[in-house]
Amino acid sequence: MVRKRVALLGATGSIGINTLDVIARHPDRYDVVLLTAFNNVKLLTKQVRRFNPAKVALSKEHIQAMKASFGRKVSFFDVATDLPALVADKNIDIVVLAMSGSVALDPFLSAVQAGKLVAPANKEALVVAGEMIMSEARRCRARIIPVDSEQSAIFQSLEGHRREDLRCIHLTASGGPLLRLPRSRQGKLTVKDVLKHPRWKMGAKITVDSATLMNKGFEVIEAQRLFSLAQDQVKVVIHPQALVHSLVEYIDGSMIAQMSVTDMRIPIQYALTFPERLPTGLKGLDLAAIKQLTFEPPDVAKFPALALAFDVSRRGGTAPAVLNAADEVAVEAFLAGNLPFPGIYKIVERTVLLHKSIGNPSLSDIKEADSWARETAAGFLRKGK
Repeated sequence: MVRKRVALLGATGSIGINTLDVIARHPDRYDVVLLTAFNNVKLLTKQVRRFNPAKVALSKEHIQAMKASFGRKVSFFDVATDLPALVADKNIDIVVLAMSGSVALDPFLSAVQAGKLVAPANKEALVVAGEMIMSEARRCRARIIPVDSEQSAIFQSLEGHRREDLRCIHLTASGGPLLRLPRSRQGKLTVKDVLKHPRWKMGAKITVDSATLMNKGFEVIEAQRLFSLAQDQVKVVIHPQALVHSLVEYIDGSMIAQMSVTDMRIPIQYALTFPERLPTGLKGLDLAAIKQLTFEPPDVAKFPALALAFDVSRRGGTAPAVLNAADEVAVEAFLAGNLPFPGIYKIVERTVLLHKSIGNPSLSDIKEADSWARETAAGFLRKGK
């Protein structure tokens, strides 16, 4: 068996931790050759000691302290500047993108241009530059197998079927922690209230996006790019049990779904072992115990971020980059206690509406739109709008 060499970007987040758990379960299959993180030095140090990567990237201010701990056994790099070159290394087979935010764009592009197998849990890069990434992946013969549970479910449900038989896909959403909360009460929500996701344990940013349904809007754009879908081929349905991770509908009326317990190790392992399936050590679903699965349409009046994302998807060009950047600024302000929960959508909407989208953007166009959106959203915050 040929061992696969893995680069894990974002090792100390929830996806990164679960990825290393999967790798540890299969020590005969994988070697970790690169780990990256930003500031969680304590956990990163433990991971480096356990998995012995040759290279580590982290925030520049922590590099000297890490060097003192490991000496010449490990080479250290600046996570802010060195990732694109690191992931292109010929000694890497698989790049797992577990880092959050649009900062993943450059290493994602570099990995596909180097012809790697890329397993993205990051959706922001595909939102802001998905058409460019997928075009480069085709040109360079890179393979992209999504780790995000919904996109993995679509990927699995498409395998073995003719694409010309596809009618549409249905992305499921749990509805997040605010599904049954009246919109009139959203203004009183605290950060602690919003971070209580009923099904998934995730980072703060993605949990807030789940509460606004912006995360599902990002997934709509991401799915269109990943699977080359038309606007009307992507649907969203609320599924509170979060056991059906998404569905594919075919022209004969058949639907194929992927179901499993809510554990990210399942889609992570599938991306790493594809096309094989291996035991995960997790318990399977007890269908009799579940008793019922329910589905309902999303309430876009209560969660307007989802409708905004659909509109941005139709506009295309640089509009998705603006949507993502404004959301990152607004969510950061909310988590810092500087913006009420309903203000997240207001800031993002105003920023998006001001933007004049550029069609068929270059990478510089996308980055300029990103910077413009961040400055504009920050300006709204300063004015208290």
